[in-house]
Amino acid sequence: MNIVILERNSVGTDVSVDCFEKLGNVTCYENTVTEKEAAGRIGDADVVVVNKAPMNEESLKNASKVKLICEFATGYDNCDLDYCTKRGIKVANVVDYSTAMVAQHTFTLALALLQKLSYYDNYVKSGAYSAQSRFSNFDLPFRELDGKTWGIVGMGNIGRRVAKIAAAFGCKVIFYSITGKSTCTEYEQVDKNALLAQSDILSLHCPLSDLSRDFIEKEALSKMKSTAILINVARGGVVNNRDLYEALETGQIQAAGLDVVEKEPLTQDNPLSRIKDSSRLIITPHLAWASVEARTRCVEGVYENIRAFLNGEERNIVNPQ
Repeated sequence: MNIVILERNSVGTDVSVDCFEKLGNVTCYENTVTEKEAAGRIGDADVVVVNKAPMNEESLKNASKVKLICEFATGYDNCDLDYCTKRGIKVANVVDYSTAMVAQHTFTLALALLQKLSYYDNYVKSGAYSAQSRFSNFDLPFRELDGKTWGIVGMGNIGRRVAKIAAAFGCKVIFYSITGKSTCTEYEQVDKNALLAQSDILSLHCPLSDLSRDFIEKEALSKMKSTAILINVARGGVVNNRDLYEALETGQIQAAGLDVVEKEPLTQDNPLSRIKDSSRLIITPHLAWASVEARTRCVEGVYENIRAFLNGEERNIVNPQ
């Protein structure tokens, strides 16, 4: 059994992948970006482990032995599922490994923006606080979560965890189902217009699909409160970055916290890169999923997926055949 890990560094070099050696011959590459790179590395692979590397006809057509593709992730939009299914290649992801961390990061972003932490940290470190005579400073107004409406798009494992925490902070939780098929009854389900109009904080936790691409764009932003805070820890393409830039520059919404952008890493031609005020915009480098604990669970999950496959069992297969 030949196992090729195309993006070993995507789980961090501080997390071991030695467990895969129990299952077969392992070849690791630090990173793989293009279809050509992938095609040149998986010719003899039985199992391919990826994260973002494209798995499609171009990269797989000469890899005749591949039987299983495992994602170092929950998302699998880098895989052409139709082609893989036609080839008899099964695709497995890892579920729920990052739920706790993504929910935690959602609130890290929201609270930092709501409480203007960057401004006040800089205020103290600049010496301005030491130079004033009064004991406190709250010149830049900030607000509390209690009594606010927290809107959620995507009520899966992460969305439900966020909802539970938001409720504990005293928020009213509402949500919108992209597919319209949510079975969640613990919280109020609303239509898109109501979600946009009512949410004080709106957090995105949905997969990227034709239904969710550009879900937040110019028209959607125009329906949000001027005091609203947008949090995107889903996929960059769920938010139109240019439209968000315009909304932040004109004060159409108050602030945004992003862990994902349309093209990663962030490019200089993305207008969001021009905003340096962290009271209005915080961007983190797609790390919401990446605590040490979560990355360890991710590797263990892939190991269990491969082990199950070798035992003739299906575990986390997203394209059953």
